[in-house]
Amino acid sequence: MGPWSTVLAERVLPVVLAVGLASIHLLAHSELLLTRISRGRALSFAGGVSVAYVFVHVLPEIDDFRQPMNQHPLLAVPTEKEVYLVTMLGFITYYGLEQLANRSAEQEGDDKPSPGIFRVHVGAYAAYNAIVGYLLFHQETPGVGSLLLFAFALGLHFILNDMTLEDQHEEDYHRTGRWVLAVAVLVGAGIGSVTELHQTTLGLLFAFLAGGIMLSVVREELPAERQGKFWWFTGGVALYTAVLLVT
Repeated sequence: MGPWSTVLAERVLPVVLAVGLASIHLLAHSELLLTRISRGRALSFAGGVSVAYVFVHVLPEIDDFRQPMNQHPLLAVPTEKEVYLVTMLGFITYYGLEQLANRSAEQEGDDKPSPGIFRVHVGAYAAYNAIVGYLLFHQETPGVGSLLLFAFALGLHFILNDMTLEDQHEEDYHRTGRWVLAVAVLVGAGIGSVTELHQTTLGLLFAFLAGGIMLSVVREELPAERQGKFWWFTGGVALYTAVLLVT
């Protein structure tokens, strides 16, 4: 990779992509992406892309972090399963948040969680978005191609999250929540541009992210009321798997 390509991949492109990912949240209310394709089809396709990215790209990468965990400055565990435990933790964390929001909505009686639960819910997704922003500057596999694949998959994943948060919190999300999530991406990117974590910590962030992605896909595709489209989901998986395998 030449010097200009290095600058593009490490400095310029991450900033551009961070702004683009943040903009997805700000444009969510306009539903520009869903004007010509039904919501069920678009979200199923996005879910398929997310699943392909996790299984074909993320999990093989974080597998590289299994053996050196006992060398981490903050960890001293000899087993090789920590990374996958973190992936499971990411899944459980965001599943718990969904259950918390749903129960709060039932208790409030108007299908809308309480203001306190709204703040917790959006705050947790803001932390998630900050991780995404940070990882724009610290890909395990360096290069423009890897960065673009990451941003595209996470951009579609953000759309899944936007639709869910919009359904749950309605105007509260449009008024403040989406702005918080947009800013969180930029904050994470800003931190990533000036700091660099231990390599194993980077793997743990990828692992946690993978768990959160899987929860979002399961949340959107499995319940009958979500009206997931199997063939659009499968098409997203097949298309992005092919892209990942040839790049």
